[in-house]
This record gives sequence, structure tokens and C-alpha cells, in this order.
Amino acid sequence: MNTLKRIDNADYTILQLNRGKVNAINAEMVKELREVFQQIEEDPAVKGVILTGQPHYFSAGLDLIELFQYDKKQISAFFEAFGALYLQLVRFPKPFISAITGHAPAGGCVLAVTSDNRYMAEGDKYIIGLNEVAVNIQISQNLTEAYAFWMGDGRASRYILEGKLLSGPEALAAGLVDELVPLENVLERAEKQMRTYLNADPEIWARTKQKVRKHWLDRLDPDGRKSLQEAATLWWKPEIRKKMEAYVLSFTSKAR
Repeated sequence: MNTLKRIDNADYTILQLNRGKVNAINAEMVKELREVFQQIEEDPAVKGVILTGQPHYFSAGLDLIELFQYDKKQISAFFEAFGALYLQLVRFPKPFISAITGHAPAGGCVLAVTSDNRYMAEGDKYIIGLNEVAVNIQISQNLTEAYAFWMGDGRASRYILEGKLLSGPEALAAGLVDELVPLENVLERAEKQMRTYLNADPEIWARTKQKVRKHWLDRLDPDGRKSLQEAATLWWKPEIRKKMEAYVLSFTSKAR
């Protein structure tokens, strides 16, 4: 794999996002995530998975510099694949924990909110949240349901419309993350929780997870193509393209 690093322990897997310093999400990463989560789900020897990042970055979100270069067919395929990945992770039946090693805005938060627990590196400098409105990307109905599940409808609505990014303490208070721990202990904390889950009978645990998520799962659009098509269409709106181009140019110049 080019964008992921897989570490298999005796009965669970640690999957590290491993694409540059900030783990920006592109089509290749989405493809590899879909493939490896499918493999883990089908492998009876793997009882659970921990998704983590690199020091200071879980994932900075979508790789807008790369995505800006995609043609209409490519961007439609990307949004469809990313939407399918989200549904796959929401429905993942085994224990799934996110060890958030730093920043997790937008697409990084999309991955994290599908997991059963989120342990985040402490420190006000790290942020997490669905700020799609602020960066001119259409959020899907399915994704809003994740926020509502963890934080409640009212708070989720306000934060999504505002495009708010939360500091660690704000995310903890809102129920978006479970605990804040020192950066060097984030993975260790996730592994501790994983071992707790693995003490349970796996069939009972999986069925219980399905039951506690029933309200969330029932509200999902199993296809979601309408929302994804909206995102792909609005991607090409001239005013949005102009803002996005300025954003991409600013990041490109900083990288030089």
C-alpha cells in the first residue's frame, strides 16, 4: 500500500494513514482504505482495527491541491468512492477506534466520526470538525447524521452550518471525542480500549453495536448518490472554482 501502513497484532490491526506529513486524502487513499477495511471485515483472525495518523496530523482532510486537477469524471468518481467508504466504515461490524494524533478537520473528521471511540491528542492547537461549508464543499445528508448521532441534532446543525472547527477541549465537551491524552499516549489509550472490547464475545459485541447504531443506520441513505452528485456539480460552480483556485495557489506557494 502506498498511502497506508498496516501493523498486525495478535488479534487486531493498527492502520496508519501514511501519505506525506499531513495525510491528505486522495483517490488512492480512499481506494486503499476501502480495500483494507473489507479485508479486515472478512478475516476472522482480525477482531478489530485502530485507525491512526502521524504525529500532529491524523488527516488534514481532502487533498484539494490534487483534487482541483481532477476532471469531471474523476471528481464524480472520487465523491462516489468517498461516500461509499463512509457508509462502509459506519457499517463496519468489528471494534473500530480512531487514535487521533493531531489535526483532523473535514475529511479527517469524516473518517474519525465513523469509529466507535475517538481518543485525541491534547492541546488547544489541534482541531477537528466538519468545516465543509467554510471550504465550499457540499456536505452529504449521510454525513450530517454522524454528527447528530454523537453530538445531538441541535448542536450538530449549528456547528455544520457554521463550518466550525473544534479544539480538543471543545470536541470533548461536545461529545465528538471520548478523551484527550498526551500525543505520545494516544495510540496506547486506543489499544487499551481495544483490549477491553476484545474481552467480549465477538458475535454479541457486533450485534450490540448494530443495535446501538440502529437509529443512525436507519437514517442513512443507502445509495447517497443525490448528495454526492450535488457535491460533484457544485465543485464546478465558477465562483467556487475561483475561491478554490486561490486556496490551492496559497498552499502551493507555501510549499515552495
